[in-house]
Amino acid sequence: MVFTLLKESILFAWGALLANKLRTFLSLLGITIGIFAIITVFTIVDSLERNIRGSVQSLGDNVVFVMKWPWTFGPNYPWWKYMNRPVPEYSELDEVERKVKSAEAVGFCISARKILKHNNNTIENGMVSGWSYGYGQVKNFEIVDGRYFREDEAEGGYNVVILGHTLADGLFPNNEYPIGKSIKVAGRNCKVIGLFKKEGESMLGNTMDNQAVVPYNFARLFMDVKSESSDPFIAAKAKPGVTNEQLKDELTGIMRSVRGLKPLADDNFALNETNLLSKNFDGLFDIVGIAGAIIGGFSILVGGFGIANIMFVSVRERTNLIGIQKSLGAKNYFILAQFLFEAVFLSLIGGIIGLLMIYLLTFAADGVIDMEITLTRSNIILGLTISVLIGIISGFIPAYGASQLDPVEAIRTN
Repeated sequence: MVFTLLKESILFAWGALLANKLRTFLSLLGITIGIFAIITVFTIVDSLERNIRGSVQSLGDNVVFVMKWPWTFGPNYPWWKYMNRPVPEYSELDEVERKVKSAEAVGFCISARKILKHNNNTIENGMVSGWSYGYGQVKNFEIVDGRYFREDEAEGGYNVVILGHTLADGLFPNNEYPIGKSIKVAGRNCKVIGLFKKEGESMLGNTMDNQAVVPYNFARLFMDVKSESSDPFIAAKAKPGVTNEQLKDELTGIMRSVRGLKPLADDNFALNETNLLSKNFDGLFDIVGIAGAIIGGFSILVGGFGIANIMFVSVRERTNLIGIQKSLGAKNYFILAQFLFEAVFLSLIGGIIGLLMIYLLTFAADGVIDMEITLTRSNIILGLTISVLIGIISGFIPAYGASQLDPVEAIRTN
């Protein structure tokens, strides 16, 4: 019975499509645009969220950063108090490394924009980062060629550098092999010892592709390590089984001791972790998703009226046929289901067209923006589900009206 209903409904719906192409096209346009609008917004938001969370993840879920400024501000803390805080210093790193028990690695990092040169190739404002040796065990990265600098190179301030993919391509075009070659970093000769794996664009700007990493004790020769513009910070990676809260509690005590703070004095440092960034973005994604749903909802509402219009016209055109079916013994539920399936089928066509448009859009976007936009399975299912629901809601009243027709009166209808 179900297959018979489904087959007849599809045939009737397909016949309506062929017989009234313009009317059907205009009626389904609302569903198509609505599904396109809603699922496009969800697809972009999901892609942005995936990219941003991936960028946040690269900082490390189990890493706590000792900084001057917090990543989130409390409502009752005047911002000018933060301005009087000192920046973290390399000398404080030694104390933290010596005292901390819940961290498996501790590192220090500074960064600044500098000029990089190799022969006639120059990169203005290249991001140069100075790392302590320990920061290599804190930061998530992968070297595809060459190596990371040794501990003696880090402590001795050797003039060695590890290049990101974009910087390497800019300084060594035409597939020139960079390992072992010499470049100038802020006017100082530097030997290339490694290449970071290509990571792609990051929404937070923390991709290794645009960075040149040198030992801290070499970077301090051409960077102002006490300046806030160098963005100095200490990073501690928690041991397995140690929570970030436990690590933060220990770091708080150590930093207060290192800076000689009195018991009642406020902390003059911030302890940041990646979940603070994630929480900030959660609200943004929710707002964008709701806005997209509202915009697309209006389009779907119009599309729903279009489906209802088609079904009312379809019932009117087939009133005589409905009377014949009922006179031959067709039950009310059979007529109801027949028209309801037809409405769902028409709505699904509009939804599928909208999803195909989004799928094609993802391919077009790949060549325009440096971010992967993917139409996920969950969004496809969501689009199809919305289409089915709109078909049921829009088609129920016309289908119910058809099922209640008197067979004698229906047969007499011309």
